[in-house]
Amino acid sequence: MTTKTSPDGRRIVWAAGGVLWRITGSSLQIGLVHRPRYDDWTLPKGKAEPGESIFTTAVREIAEETGFSSVLGRHLSTASYALNDHTNKRVHYWSARATGGDFVPNHEVDEFDWFDVAKAQRRLTYRLDRKILAQFTSLPADLHTFLLIRHAKAGRRSQYRGDDRLRPLDKNGRAQALALVDVLEAFGAQRVHAADRVRCIQTVAPFAQRVGTEIAIEQLLTEEAYRSDPSATHDRFTELACDTSYVRAVCSQGKVIPPTMQWWAQRDGVRLAPNRNRKGSVWVVSMTDDAMVAADHIASPLPTVTD
Repeated sequence: MTTKTSPDGRRIVWAAGGVLWRITGSSLQIGLVHRPRYDDWTLPKGKAEPGESIFTTAVREIAEETGFSSVLGRHLSTASYALNDHTNKRVHYWSARATGGDFVPNHEVDEFDWFDVAKAQRRLTYRLDRKILAQFTSLPADLHTFLLIRHAKAGRRSQYRGDDRLRPLDKNGRAQALALVDVLEAFGAQRVHAADRVRCIQTVAPFAQRVGTEIAIEQLLTEEAYRSDPSATHDRFTELACDTSYVRAVCSQGKVIPPTMQWWAQRDGVRLAPNRNRKGSVWVVSMTDDAMVAADHIASPLPTVTD
């Protein structure tokens, strides 16, 4: 993450973490850490490193403090508070499903334990952490994630000579595609789909190579297909999103994603965050059964300031 100053002139320190959870039998458990320096029980979190995306920060810090790997789900909250007269700390929190690991005491965390929700609420030292845990429990924990990506930068259509279906990513787009690898990995993507356009395929190609999977080409997710039959495009998106066997990352185009998200959100009663639908942006859609219950927007995959 890069840094910037807040309106009051203070430098912002970025950090990230989350509500680490698992289901054991039928019991939902929350992982909390004890820090000997402060003698407190808190949610795992920590500061971003230079050049690191805030999503990678969350996964890394949770692992370093708890010993557990995790995948992110819905965004819960962003907390901001003053560290001193010159610095504000801004912390992003996500739902984070534990995927395995073991705790080993370290210089920052001497104790870690799993608690049911009621005990976790009582054990947490800070009211802010209790509010974030309450926000987490406002929806079911075990939601299914679907990732919808607008293709990365590919220059101007008017300046490309030739079949526009073959227009490739430009230098900036290739950088975005590489940055997307860490973002999609943080959210646990396992399968990759792309509209039948070179720029869409190239956007997700680095991630597909990282995880060793083929890119499924989607004819129904192009702008032309959407203009011809929006309902067929909507049906294909929801079919992919409702398949809980994998977390899917799907890349489409700028004239498909906004109207589809508006239709989807209106159908399921979800309020979408304001967004500019920039190239390389990502919607993190949280699903339960066959309905969208939350949608978070990532304006850029690059490790830049996130508000």
